Amino acid sequence: MLRQRVITALILVAILLPTLVVDAVWPFSLLSLVFISAAGWEWSRLNGAPGARAWLMAAAVAGGCVYAAQVFGLPVWQAAESLPAAALTHVHGVAHPLVGFFTPTWVWLTALPIWVVGGALALRYGPLYWGQWPDWPRRLLGLLILVAAWLALADIKAQGGNFMLSVFCLVWAADIGAYFGGRTFGRRKLAPAISPGKSWEGVWSGMLAVLLLAVLWIAIDRHVGVDSPSLYSRLLLGVGPVGMVLALAFLAAMSVVGDLFESMIKRQAGAKDSSQLLPGHGGVLDRVDALLPVLPLSLALMALCHA
Repeated sequence: MLRQRVITALILVAILLPTLVVDAVWPFSLLSLVFISAAGWEWSRLNGAPGARAWLMAAAVAGGCVYAAQVFGLPVWQAAESLPAAALTHVHGVAHPLVGFFTPTWVWLTALPIWVVGGALALRYGPLYWGQWPDWPRRLLGLLILVAAWLALADIKAQGGNFMLSVFCLVWAADIGAYFGGRTFGRRKLAPAISPGKSWEGVWSGMLAVLLLAVLWIAIDRHVGVDSPSLYSRLLLGVGPVGMVLALAFLAAMSVVGDLFESMIKRQAGAKDSSQLLPGHGGVLDRVDALLPVLPLSLALMALCHA
């Protein structure tokens, strides 16, 4: 199993890395569109609509992403250096071109209460009632979540590689910190009906890991030339140290919500993994579940703090 996981991971890195280093934006946009469409296929299968309906769901996700990109004017096919800079932002005395949101900020500000309130309700009542919903509203919800996540990813990519990587690493640090903290200190179960292995101590450990990462990354922003300020530096600039700590703790918590939300859906479907598209890793949803809320909510926080 470990060998299979490593081989799959190396193949994914070999595919992804060239799309990140080239100047054109469209290779990354296209690759991420393929992955998010595959997640739509998995979502449909987990929610009682396999076969042709799952393929239609994948097509609907792809079509929704492309349509939204056209409506909002996302530059998913331009060269990175041709992207218009809305302004300059100064982080640690260094001026960086700050690309403004291509997607209207109301989209992210709308996603904020939906994910917070909807996520809380889903985790509170979902294990009892999720499977009783008709399949069409569950598929519609999946369509909206996945399209919003792809739009946020495209917008984040347009704002610079350092910024995008800092958002990804926040989720990874929260997950790694929660894993080791939960194994070492875990006593109180977080959501035993959904994921018996998760604990409150793991959540706190994940938040601590994110804060430590933020301190390190801010130092890197200060002393190393980067193409864009990281999420952490922009939060520090926008809301100060206390605000940054609260915002990062919130994003770490929402990454847990995304993870638990997908676990709830899999539990209702009686599935261990969302699919076997990624040998040794499960499915695409298994890999991006924590990112689904964090991507749009990171942009919502940027809009709120004007950083």
